Amino acid sequence: MTIIHDLKALVEFESPSEDLGACRGVVDLAVEIANRNLSIKAEVIEENGRPVFWWGTKHPEVVLLAHLDTVWPKGSFLPLWQESGDVVKGPGIFDMKAGFLQALYAVKEIPGCENKVALIATTDEEIGSQTSRELIKRVAGKAKAVLVLEASLNGKVKTGRKGTSMYQIAIHGRAAHAGLEPEKGINATVEISKIIQIISDLESSEHGTTVVPTTLNSGTTTNTVPALATLDIDIRSFSSAELARVDAAIKNLKASHPEARIEIAGGINRPPLEVTSTKALYEKLEAVAKAIGMDPIGHASVGGASDGNFAAAAGAPTLDGLGAVGDGAHAPHEQILLSSIPSRVTLLTAFIKELIRD
Repeated sequence: MTIIHDLKALVEFESPSEDLGACRGVVDLAVEIANRNLSIKAEVIEENGRPVFWWGTKHPEVVLLAHLDTVWPKGSFLPLWQESGDVVKGPGIFDMKAGFLQALYAVKEIPGCENKVALIATTDEEIGSQTSRELIKRVAGKAKAVLVLEASLNGKVKTGRKGTSMYQIAIHGRAAHAGLEPEKGINATVEISKIIQIISDLESSEHGTTVVPTTLNSGTTTNTVPALATLDIDIRSFSSAELARVDAAIKNLKASHPEARIEIAGGINRPPLEVTSTKALYEKLEAVAKAIGMDPIGHASVGGASDGNFAAAAGAPTLDGLGAVGDGAHAPHEQILLSSIPSRVTLLTAFIKELIRD
C-alpha cells in the first residue's frame, strides 16, 4: 500500500518543532511525496522564517489544515517505526503525520480540486503556532470550510476544543542568610506559594475551566532565603469569557510583601473552538458518511487545542479530528490502526467533494 510506504518515510524523518533544520527537511520530504502522487505540484512557502507545505490554490474555499512538527526530540522515541499486526507506533504518527497523508491521498482522488482546495501543513503547531497563526487566520477567514486533520478521538471528530492561556510569573524577593538573618530577606518561595493558592482558586468546574500551576523554580542554595521564584501556569476553557476572566485576575495579581516585585508574562494563546463553529459541518459529514454506507462517525469536545481554534476564531466553519484513528498522542505508545486508513481517506474524499459541489 503506497500510503503506508509514504507514511513510514514521514514518521522516520524526525521533526521536533524546535529543530528548524529538521522541520525544513520534513516539509521538503512532504513536497517530494506530494509531487510523486499529485499532478499539480506542491511547494514550500516561508512564513515568518519557518517552512510551510502548500498544495492547491492560494485562495481556497476549502482548507485542509495539518502540521508536520512533533513533540518528540530526536532519538527520544525508538524504534521510529514499529509494526505489529494492525498497529504501527512511531513519533508523530498519530499526531499527525497520518492525518496529513490521508488528506493528500484524498485530494489525489478529486481531479481539479486544486482550483478550490488547499492542503496546508505548518511546522510550529506543537509550540503554539506563533509564526503560522496569522497565515491560518488569513486563509481561514476567506474559506467556507476548514477541515483539520488532527487525530480523531477513537474515530470521532472533534466539535469542541478548549482555548488555552499560558503565563509565567516571577517573584523577585531579597536574598539573606537563612540561618543568621532570615528576617532581612524577602522569601520568594513563600510569596509564590501564596500566588499559587490564589491561582488555583480561579478554576471553574461549572465552565470546564482548568487553572493549573505547572513548572515551579525557586531559590539558589539550601541556606539562602530565595530571592527569585518563577511559576508557569496552564489555563484551558471552553469559554472565551472564562479565559478573559482568568486573564484579568492573573494580570492583577500582587505580591503580599510590600517590597517584593512581581512580573507577569503571557496571555491567551488560542481561543476556544466552540460548537457553533462546527455544528453545520459535522451534520454534513454525518450525511456524507451515511450516503457512502459508513456507520455514524460521532463527535466529542476535548481539552487540547489545535490550529482549528484559530480557524474558527477567524470566522470559518471548522471541523477538527478528521485525521488518523489510533491512540497515544504525545505518549510513548503513540500509534495508529493501519486498517482505518482506507475508510478515513474515503470519507474525507467524499466530504471534500460535497463541500466543493455546494
